[in-house]
Amino acid sequence: MAVPLLDLHFQNAPLLAEMRTAFEQIIDSSRFVLGERVQQFEQQLAQQCGTACAVGVSSGTDALLVALMALGIGPGDEVVTPAFTFFATAGCVQRVGATPVFVDIDPVTFNMDPDLIEPALTPRTRAVIPVHLYGQAASMGPIMRVARRHGLAVIEDAAQAIAARDGDQRVGSIGDVGCLSFYPTKNLSALGDAGACVTNDAELAQRLACLRVHGQDTKYHHNCIGGNFRIDALQAAMLQIKLTHLASWTDARRAAARCYDQLLTGLPLVCPKEADGRYHVYNQYTVRVTGGCRDRLCRHLARQGIGHEVYYPVPLHLQPCFSHLGTKRGALPVTEQAAGEVLSLPIYPGLTRSQQEEVASEIRRFLAQEGQG
Repeated sequence: MAVPLLDLHFQNAPLLAEMRTAFEQIIDSSRFVLGERVQQFEQQLAQQCGTACAVGVSSGTDALLVALMALGIGPGDEVVTPAFTFFATAGCVQRVGATPVFVDIDPVTFNMDPDLIEPALTPRTRAVIPVHLYGQAASMGPIMRVARRHGLAVIEDAAQAIAARDGDQRVGSIGDVGCLSFYPTKNLSALGDAGACVTNDAELAQRLACLRVHGQDTKYHHNCIGGNFRIDALQAAMLQIKLTHLASWTDARRAAARCYDQLLTGLPLVCPKEADGRYHVYNQYTVRVTGGCRDRLCRHLARQGIGHEVYYPVPLHLQPCFSHLGTKRGALPVTEQAAGEVLSLPIYPGLTRSQQEEVASEIRRFLAQEGQG
């Protein structure tokens, strides 16, 4: 049985009639960018995230970029961030002219190790970007304490983690601003690119909204230089429809994760662990494959038609475009080990137990062949 890494049909097919109606309404209105549908979605998104404000933008990457711009971070500034994350986290720091400073991760959650932030600070440090990787909240309490002690802004990269919680706080609502992605692989997915910034700071939200339209506060009057970071009305309408299903889809992901936990018991794999006091939303179900055989397992799964992915095989500090920073191989040992061991398995609403059994069976068969089963 072939099992795809992701199958959006289960989510989209039952909503087609509603989505077509919304599409026709937008066609009739001829308001394709920003507008009333965007405002409605922003209000509902802010409520979902437990924040006062939400500002829709063109992608998760642009959410990070405009957040940095709104906080005035630029040349000469440093931003502390993990190297085990999607490229945009540090790429956007570089794009505004600031310097990413990479720190290592916790080996269990794969998130930034809060104890390593303070040693990385210099007089030039302006912000910290914790990443809620794979759908699990970073340890925000210690991160916020360090940041507040040193007067640093906190930008939460919650691209993979909408609805995740640290204690009773939802990701995106804890720092100064949270950045969300609605790329089609995310738990709340658009029909293309879209993103948002969420914040409890109304003044910051106003700056974000200004920057997304080239820095204009009123038409053709520009107080600053921004960019074209606007969200389409069509994407906002689709997301508005899907937002009402996010809770049930999250429950389905969590149930699938528990099923994998059972099916993979006894194998020489390290399954993901929901940290105490956290609420993991499993954008990815990521295991560690020890023993140096991860890549061979990937090839085996590919031959059997089992979807899988490695997020991420090359940490950011080892990417050629960041070589000028001088962070050498061996500097972030936990990150580097994770990059050689992690493997994400199919997980999405609609994934059946029989599909998960097939995935587990092929993993078990491969490990037996390797003498590890």
